[in-house]
Amino acid sequence: MRALLAPLGALGRVTLAALALIGRVALFALDAISHMARPPFYAREFLSALFQIGWLSLPVVGLTAIFTGGALALQIYAGGARFNAEAVVPQIVAIGVVRELGPVLVGLMIAARVTSSIAAEIATMKVTEQIDALVTLSTHPMKYLTVPRVLAGLLVVPLLVAVGDVIGVFGGYVVAVNNLGFNPAAYLKNTVDFLEPLDIISSLVKGAVFGGIATTMGCFYGMNSGRGAQGVGGATKGSVQAAAILILAANFLLTGLFFSV
Repeated sequence: MRALLAPLGALGRVTLAALALIGRVALFALDAISHMARPPFYAREFLSALFQIGWLSLPVVGLTAIFTGGALALQIYAGGARFNAEAVVPQIVAIGVVRELGPVLVGLMIAARVTSSIAAEIATMKVTEQIDALVTLSTHPMKYLTVPRVLAGLLVVPLLVAVGDVIGVFGGYVVAVNNLGFNPAAYLKNTVDFLEPLDIISSLVKGAVFGGIATTMGCFYGMNSGRGAQGVGGATKGSVQAAAILILAANFLLTGLFFSV
């Protein structure tokens, strides 16, 4: 009997640990939001976070988007050829990039690049007792380390998503015109006519949510890292895993919210 109950006990412990972690993350996010509305505000840290998250992420976002848009155009053309529906390439590329692939890929790139960086930086500060030094200097770590990064993620990732959407659609355009024989003017007209304001709004909202998730996970795992080099590595790995999973889950929920029939 004990052997039969052991797996259930292990499952229960894992479930309780996961629920406890979700609760801690939720309380951490609420604490960060509450501190956004109260002074002081560290403008230099905020501008540095904008530069790190936004400007320095443009190359990887651009390359990811343009190759994804081009590959999507090739796949849709090849699939549509089976049903004599090759003409739908502009419309499907536009809706696929703007609604789904653009926001999700940008969010995952930010999770890979920014979340890991934030977690490693803050975890290293904790290991070297720099966070304790901030407290000694009457500087709240949440305000100094978390709020500028989370706010920057909320504001700049939607802009990265917008840039990624444009570049992704352009990648599909380049492939369709140069390799698949599409007329340039007709391709652009079909793209513009097919997209609706809700498609663009949903893309930007997803970008804001994904940016908040990515930066919050980096800060949370950095603040709660273990001691030593192993703790820094564990915080970095855990932050990226959590951010990627939450981004995909949030994408599912937001897609259902915006486009449920």
